[in-house]
Amino acid sequence: MDCAVSGGADSTALLVLAVAAGLDVTCWTVNHGLRASSGSEAQLVESTARSLGVPVVVVEALVVDGPDLEQRARDARRAALPGRVLTGHTADDQAETVLLNLLRGAGVPGTAGIGDPVRRPLLALRRIETSGLCEALDMEVVDDPSNVDPRFTRNRIRHEVLPLLADITSRDPVPLLTRHATLAGEATRLLAGLAAEVDPTDVRSVADTPDDLVRIALRQWLIERVTEYSTDRLSGPPPDSASVDRVLQVVRGRVVAAEVAGGHRVCRSGGRLVFEPR
Repeated sequence: MDCAVSGGADSTALLVLAVAAGLDVTCWTVNHGLRASSGSEAQLVESTARSLGVPVVVVEALVVDGPDLEQRARDARRAALPGRVLTGHTADDQAETVLLNLLRGAGVPGTAGIGDPVRRPLLALRRIETSGLCEALDMEVVDDPSNVDPRFTRNRIRHEVLPLLADITSRDPVPLLTRHATLAGEATRLLAGLAAEVDPTDVRSVADTPDDLVRIALRQWLIERVTEYSTDRLSGPPPDSASVDRVLQVVRGRVVAAEVAGGHRVCRSGGRLVFEPR
């Protein structure tokens, strides 16, 4: 079982719990070289893994600070780590992702949250619980300063929006948002089953199909095409609703082509959709 460990409390708790569950674990950590302390942070992960009797793999995937830093670092990790690696995402991460995707216009599928829950076994835990576990075991963890950098939207949601929502409603919004993610995931899987029978690229065959169902089929088709034409499994965020709506206009013959998120293009030729990668 492969575990991605940054050295923070969440991923360290993931490693500890995986070992406690008796799993055959390999620890993976990625050094982006973004801070002077990056090398020592990777060494701390190595030390923690060895103290637990776990083999560790350190991968260098250097990323330069600048625009789209979070996405570029995420892409670098995806390329460096095993495909089915476990991550230490918690319920708090899930709630933040629901809000982020809602603001990006990702629709119901986007508000289903982070993705494959099998790879994220800590989604039922809160950040305070992973920190508490590490403190109880007297485990040293990395305090990543980028987690409070206000230039990243996720951090502002974490430190400003969620506390404000809690203050306005006098209740913790995280359980509500994670519950929404569960329900949205159920709805997405149900609708995906219906959309699987629809070929949105054959524009004549969907002439009488409701727009809502065609949108769902188009979104899945776009995800598959973007992934197919991306390198090293780096596909970026899912297509937003605006991109799907633009492609729907192509399907309906109202426009001949449309650009989608990521700089790709979809056009219509011979009664079929054609995906033109960036």
